[in-house]
Amino acid sequence: MKLNELRDNPGARKSRMRVGRGTSSGKGKTAGRGVKGQTSRSGVAIKGFEGGQMPLHMRLPKRGFNVPNPKKLNAVNLGRLQVAVEAGKLKKGATVSAASLVEAGIIRRELDGVRILAKGALTEKLDFEVAGMSKAAQDAVEKLGGKVNILVAANTDEAPKAKKATKAETAEQPAEDNASDETADEASDETSED
Repeated sequence: MKLNELRDNPGARKSRMRVGRGTSSGKGKTAGRGVKGQTSRSGVAIKGFEGGQMPLHMRLPKRGFNVPNPKKLNAVNLGRLQVAVEAGKLKKGATVSAASLVEAGIIRRELDGVRILAKGALTEKLDFEVAGMSKAAQDAVEKLGGKVNILVAANTDEAPKAKKATKAETAEQPAEDNASDETADEASDETSED
């Protein structure tokens, strides 16, 4: 056996059907596309068309929604932080933030922040300045005497609420001004009657 004599087993490779190569080739003339019409032409991909009836993807019920601008948060477990403390990457009693976790090599990049989850056990006291934390993780941290500061992003709903409050205040002010004008008019009427 020589290298130039190596071959695949019979039937291991099947040559593709060459269409449109004469009527006796098995796929000649119309090349398996039927006769004429839109789908016999090239560049046509009719996806989800069911002959005019309501397509399946439109008949099925829809649930939920997609958040248009979701935040990408790094999920970090308490057990992972404990391993980092024991390895000396995080100092005992240090403040844990996205920047400090990147510096310690626990996460690769900050993204939109860090969310702490309660998987694993934390035995060292740590303070946290993070974008989010589960209730169980927060209880575990506070039980050890650590402080938790949940950072509020700038594009939250608080700004619109503040705007609504200012609009409500401006709406109330003209009403108060009208009331003071009415009392002034009444007083002037009384003095004119006298």
